[in-house]
Amino acid sequence: MTGETTVRTAVRIHGHGAQRRALRALLDGLPAHGGRLLLAGEPGLGRTALLQWAARSFRAGPVLHLGPDPEATATAGHLLDTLRAAADGAPLLVCVDDAHLWDAPARSALGRAAEHLDSAGRVGLLLSAASDRAVDPALARLPVVRLDPLAPPRAAALLDDVTDGAAAPAVRERLLAEAEGNPALLLAMTRRLSPAELRGHRPLPGPPADAATLVEVAGGAEAALSARARDMLLTVAAAVRASDGPDVDAGLVRDALRRLRPARESGARPEPLPAQLARAGDRLRFHSPLVRRTVYAIGAPDRRRAVHGALAEVLESGGDRLPGLLHRSWSLSGPARDPARADRLAAVAADGTVPSSYRLRATAYARAAELTADSAGRAERYTAAAEQALLAGRPEQARPLLAAARDRAAPAAVRGRAELVRGLVELGDGPVGDAHQSLSLAASLLAEAAPAEAATAALAAADAAWAAGDLPACLATLAPEPAPRTGGAASLRRPHGPTTVAAVMHHHRVGMRALLEGRLDRAGAPLGQVVERGRTEDRPEPLLRSAAAALLLGDVDAARRAGARALAAVRQLGSQSLEPRALEYLAYAELRAGRHPQARTHAEEGLRTALRAGQRNTAAHHRAVLALAASIEEEPDAVARHVAEALETARRHGLAQAATLAQWAAARADLGRGRPFDAADRLGLLVLPGPGRGHFAVWRLAVPCFVEAAVPAGRHEEAREVLTDFAGWAAFGADPQAAAQLARCRALLAPPDRADDLYRQALARHDEAGGDFERARTALLYGKWLRRRRRPREARDRLGAALAGFERCGAGVWAAQARDELRALGAAPHATGTPTPLGRLTPQQLRIARYVAEGATNREVALALGVSTRTVDYHLRKVFAALGIRSRLELARVVGQAEQGRAARRTAAHQEKTGARP
Repeated sequence: MTGETTVRTAVRIHGHGAQRRALRALLDGLPAHGGRLLLAGEPGLGRTALLQWAARSFRAGPVLHLGPDPEATATAGHLLDTLRAAADGAPLLVCVDDAHLWDAPARSALGRAAEHLDSAGRVGLLLSAASDRAVDPALARLPVVRLDPLAPPRAAALLDDVTDGAAAPAVRERLLAEAEGNPALLLAMTRRLSPAELRGHRPLPGPPADAATLVEVAGGAEAALSARARDMLLTVAAAVRASDGPDVDAGLVRDALRRLRPARESGARPEPLPAQLARAGDRLRFHSPLVRRTVYAIGAPDRRRAVHGALAEVLESGGDRLPGLLHRSWSLSGPARDPARADRLAAVAADGTVPSSYRLRATAYARAAELTADSAGRAERYTAAAEQALLAGRPEQARPLLAAARDRAAPAAVRGRAELVRGLVELGDGPVGDAHQSLSLAASLLAEAAPAEAATAALAAADAAWAAGDLPACLATLAPEPAPRTGGAASLRRPHGPTTVAAVMHHHRVGMRALLEGRLDRAGAPLGQVVERGRTEDRPEPLLRSAAAALLLGDVDAARRAGARALAAVRQLGSQSLEPRALEYLAYAELRAGRHPQARTHAEEGLRTALRAGQRNTAAHHRAVLALAASIEEEPDAVARHVAEALETARRHGLAQAATLAQWAAARADLGRGRPFDAADRLGLLVLPGPGRGHFAVWRLAVPCFVEAAVPAGRHEEAREVLTDFAGWAAFGADPQAAAQLARCRALLAPPDRADDLYRQALARHDEAGGDFERARTALLYGKWLRRRRRPREARDRLGAALAGFERCGAGVWAAQARDELRALGAAPHATGTPTPLGRLTPQQLRIARYVAEGATNREVALALGVSTRTVDYHLRKVFAALGIRSRLELARVVGQAEQGRAARRTAAHQEKTGARP
């Protein structure tokens, strides 16, 4: 090193939002009652920072920082007396940092005092304790809030915060991968670097998280243990390096220890399990991953090699080839390069008949690369390791492996594979424009030596351009290609038939290009072949392409089947990277089929898997689907949250498709809540011609919503303008609901003598296409139209059908519209329950009150309801008199309170019906 980088203190806490909300709830409750909470997390995760944040945030009374003073904590009663005196009747926050470091009597007194805290008055007790060992029994009864490692985006934000963004991209990736979400370790590693190292002008010290740095963060308490306990800790830590997860077989550890200490172990009495370890059945693991890394790093090199040798003997005798070879490679001293052993490791890692996970294969390829003598061979094996890491859903590990694979002397095929992996990583979590460039470069580098992989790269590049909404780039990437040849390497080195996969890719590419060029007659056949392949396939890639092709053709049932089969295939293979994508296709297919509850279920699971796999772009798509699903329910807050989170990633990474879906969801929520002016404003930006128009393949789906909002907003000409293009889309047949929606939109714009027939045509076409939600929307609009033409009996029939349809598919906010319309006819579809101030209003007055409470002017209300401004003025005066108010502001407050009470009653009724607890 040439010096140290000055790392300034972070200006804000990064991440830990759920933990801060729990702390805030404790602080907010102290003026009324006492409370207690234990913050638990491994060393370095920020327990002290959160404790300090809570102390700074508490304003209702004094804050007492309590240390392990033997006199103050002699007994629980003494401690409670101390707290009462400190509070002196006012709310008091007591902070105890690192409670695990107190001696046993003091911890016992602290735990007993916490159990009787109510007798001390309005006292809040906030403790922190390290979770690198089991929770102390004295504190085990306290409510616990656990700290998790920072998610990659949060850790990256912290690093940028403390370095002012000075870290070079490759350095940044390496530090984030080494830190594994631990903020203190990330800062400690960064402090070790000189400015030149941080900026990438000099190589990083290896490893960045060395033994001294790990001990600085985690401590070295295991040094006080017996030799046998230290050997057990080291053996578990070493075994995890070649394991599929954070735990290992206890029998493996026991047998390895017998080989490691044969003379000493014979006749020895069993020793208690070290406190750093936890046992679940026949599996052992460390309480803290950081402590596990520290134990391994500080172990003497000779002892580490001996442990690996003992593990290798046990595994090899049991036939576990890949982990046995790995431990054997770590057990030998001598030269850093060992080509023969590297070849054996790589050969077994590539052998599809050897049972192993993607994660373990990645470890084996990376170790083989370290042992490889020639630079081109190292590049190829590091690339293979990155491929496997990506399939395991670990893009944060793939990135530094790709950095290690850089070698200009490597063959074009190796460099192409590296660019393919890099592009796929960016496609899942990065700017999709960058992903498109990497994938296009990969396709050109792979064209000669690996045509099957080149086809995979080209189609993935088209996916990136599609996600970005870049139609010219998408068409250029899908340029005509020769028919697939036999042979060639399979994408990402998976054991499947390349000829079949290449044929699927070829047909998908031809059909997709024809569709985007508007040559609809030429798109159906090749895309149909891809869809047909999904009926017999059992491999993820062809099934995912089958689902995508079915969505392009509007065959939502085939898309749902292929998506479900792909999900099952992905889970059977254990590919963490493909599971979020399979759930994305499945959720979107359910959404297109009008099955909103099912779409929501799959999108929720997809969001969880995408975040676990580090795929923020895929997560943004799932959030957009969740927003669309929630937009038909009475959950405006959920819609707003999902839309905001989807747009945050979409704007940073250029995701035009996700952004369009999210904005459509926000507008549809406005429309469902009776706010057509807001909906028309939002949707106009998406569907009207101009540079801001939405994604080229998505904006047409929002046209029916725009027309429905534009008519009451008085924007008839704009509605007619977009309807011409929508008619061509409906004629293609890619959207099963489009024909019915087109008839509905024409009815909205038609004169009275034609609208009746058009509404009937729309309902007939809904009967052919299916889908409760869209049919109910048409029935609702038709019922409104009939009511205003004083045809009450027909209107009641249509509105009743609409209400039943909305309730059947869970469209609560739209069901409320249908109920309001029925009340305006004098019908009472449901009992009103608890009386509210709004119950004094007539149905028409209630509708006007809700519009005005949303901020609409009298003219806007008149346009929305199809009445005159004078009628609105008259009814609004009656509303003010009935409610005893004098201003629109008071009206907004009354309506808001009534709606909140209505939502609370609805939630309670749902919980009572389903047996759920609040």
